[in-house]
Amino acid sequence: MGKQTFKLGEDWLTAGKAMQIVNNEYAVTLSRTTEQKIADSWKIVQNIVDKGHPVYGINTGFGPLCTTKISKSETNILQTNILQSHSVGVGEPVDNDIAKLMLILKAQSLAKGYSGIAIETLNRIIWHIENDATPVVPSQGSVGASGDLAPLSHLFLPLIGLGKVQYQGEIISTASLFKKTGLAPIALGPKEGLALINGTQFIAAHAVKVVVQLHAILAQADVIGAMMIEGLQGSVKPFYNELHALRPFKGNVHVAKRVKKLLKGSEIMEAHVDCEKVQDPYSIRCIPQVHGASRTAWLHLKELLEVELNSVTDNPVIINEELTISGGNFHGQPLAMALDYACLAASEIGNISDRRIYLALEGNSPGVPKLLMNDTGINSGYMILQYTTAALASENKGLCFPSSADSIPTSLGQEDHVSMGSIGGRKALQVIGNVEKILAIELLTAAQAFEFRKPLKSGIYLEEVHNAVRERVAFASKDRVFADDIEKGIAMIKDRTILNVIDRVQAEHNISLKTKHSEEFENY
Repeated sequence: MGKQTFKLGEDWLTAGKAMQIVNNEYAVTLSRTTEQKIADSWKIVQNIVDKGHPVYGINTGFGPLCTTKISKSETNILQTNILQSHSVGVGEPVDNDIAKLMLILKAQSLAKGYSGIAIETLNRIIWHIENDATPVVPSQGSVGASGDLAPLSHLFLPLIGLGKVQYQGEIISTASLFKKTGLAPIALGPKEGLALINGTQFIAAHAVKVVVQLHAILAQADVIGAMMIEGLQGSVKPFYNELHALRPFKGNVHVAKRVKKLLKGSEIMEAHVDCEKVQDPYSIRCIPQVHGASRTAWLHLKELLEVELNSVTDNPVIINEELTISGGNFHGQPLAMALDYACLAASEIGNISDRRIYLALEGNSPGVPKLLMNDTGINSGYMILQYTTAALASENKGLCFPSSADSIPTSLGQEDHVSMGSIGGRKALQVIGNVEKILAIELLTAAQAFEFRKPLKSGIYLEEVHNAVRERVAFASKDRVFADDIEKGIAMIKDRTILNVIDRVQAEHNISLKTKHSEEFENY
């Protein structure tokens, strides 16, 4: 059975669908209707050149050179020059997934038929996607307006025979790629260079990864938090529907319902139902409110990103034969602000997780020893693991300054307000990476606390999650090199072991963690 097909410019693109294309689960194609729209748009550009009426970027210079007229004979040279002059990126290359996402997102935008691109140029981009010949793109240099100019210029240097690509497991020059494949450089026509580098695809590619990775840590944080509730004998009452019906934020309701279902059927919870404890600390009691607020931020980004993934973001835009508009669809502000919000949302998951880890070490929960180990003094137990989460949580707080709050004029003042969304996207992924490490340590400490509740059992979900942890990390009765445990925990978070266990349990027992808001919060 062949791969499914995604029709560029027609089908609705989502973060999840984009990642499926990255992972070669979908082939991308152009329908005849789309090809005709692209050809019509290209023809309009040719007519503009023939008539000689000045239109930005077609027969004028760029940025502050917008009043400089370009002759018909020089319009093609202009488009090649722009790719070279704007390739000024610095820093380590972005991950291969990000660069491939940029190709996919740009192809989707160009296929809408408002950019004046030649069908041959778009087909070459599709060739790069389908053959995993992914351009090498530096991570720094975009200010997130007028398009992600520098990274997109590097992305499309291979079209004209320049730059480097990752191909068949190695980084090679485009010249070498052409020798291997028999391809030749493309001669860019009027407006094509500008169409390629104007757009938000660097920001949007990072946003795709943020949506996917932030969702994973949010889903796992609920499960790990529930396990910590069991280990520390927290109350289930703060998760009751009756409470959240009085303040029905969707994220709060969703998280509360999930956690309550995770705790269902637990002997551990039943064993202290009549205890004298009045209430839990906020990091336990307010999981629905804190995790829920981060869920809301994630949903906001997801919804905005889907609009962006199915939009035209270059400039100028070819509406029809009579109307070409030089506007600002390339400005990254809509995603830039949402990415800063998502960055804060991720950081807060790490922050509250660190607080729960600290609680687990205090020894204030009956049956759970201080530092999660019986023989302390000679052993430090889990004491120093919380130092690591404190360091990571603090680092994240420093990274939460909103990139979109800054703007530095560029292009001799022509581009006098920029979004810095490119920086916000990179920063959000950095914070998410730190939170993955914090959650890994909370998973280890929650599993350790959980162990002291034996022989009582939890419900089916958390028993199986605990078993999965113990398959990789043994109970600690004395000190050892905990860095090894942490690495295994991080691997579990990254490969989504917990979520895979939850899926398996649901399938085997015909049960579900779904809530009335699952369609919004669990699909992307």
